[in-house]
Amino acid sequence: MANSKYEYVKKFEDDDRLPPCNWIVVRIDGCHFHRFSADHEFEKPNDKNALNLMNSCAVSMLEHFPDIVFAYGVSDEYSFVLKETTQFYQRRASKILSLSVSYFTSLYVMKWKEFFPDKELKAPPSFDGRVICFPKAKIIQDYLAWRQVDCHINNQYNTCFWNLVNSGKTEREAQEFLKGTQSKDKNELLFQQFGINYNDLPAMFRKGSCVYRDKVEETAKLDKGGNSIKRTRNKVVLAHIDIIGPKFWSEHQYILEEE
Repeated sequence: MANSKYEYVKKFEDDDRLPPCNWIVVRIDGCHFHRFSADHEFEKPNDKNALNLMNSCAVSMLEHFPDIVFAYGVSDEYSFVLKETTQFYQRRASKILSLSVSYFTSLYVMKWKEFFPDKELKAPPSFDGRVICFPKAKIIQDYLAWRQVDCHINNQYNTCFWNLVNSGKTEREAQEFLKGTQSKDKNELLFQQFGINYNDLPAMFRKGSCVYRDKVEETAKLDKGGNSIKRTRNKVVLAHIDIIGPKFWSEHQYILEEE
């Protein structure tokens, strides 16, 4: 950049570099998505196509940004974990956040027709975001567990709520009916009144979505005898699994491996 007498204005820019030796989480959340989902007639309590659109955007994020090691999504929200040692944009919070949100939003628009071929995009989607630093991998695991617990609580409530509304109650009546109920009460309601076993609902609804890199065996080519020659490579995968317990993390220690 050429020197000029006006360069003094750079002194007013904040140095927003995030502290070293910290894991970085970028959480992206749909802005005014209650109205957006109503305008586009998303199914309640869960629209499979809308969730798969979010998941597809998350997969593309990991394919595009190698420093993202894990992502967890539910509803119109996604959390992206950047590795502890990342030097992405010199760890500048404003750069990391603005690029993550803008790229995710662009993907959402570009991929819309893949998941809603018969629906026009009536309004531009928008997402807000925040950047959070965590000093230890264990705290990252607890953060992700918190989001998955929220997924279960919200999905169980919404499943009850919309079944009550669809059976004839007003939204206010459904809210009053569910006030003060515990998890076991909601399970009982779903089973007794609507014949729904909560544990039989799709795992994507109950557990949310995880995106990460895993070793996958694929057929590279066929030999002269027509036999498959396999090779193992790292591939971005999507799964709907439990990340609250230790099993997943013990089997995938490389994801949150500390330096």
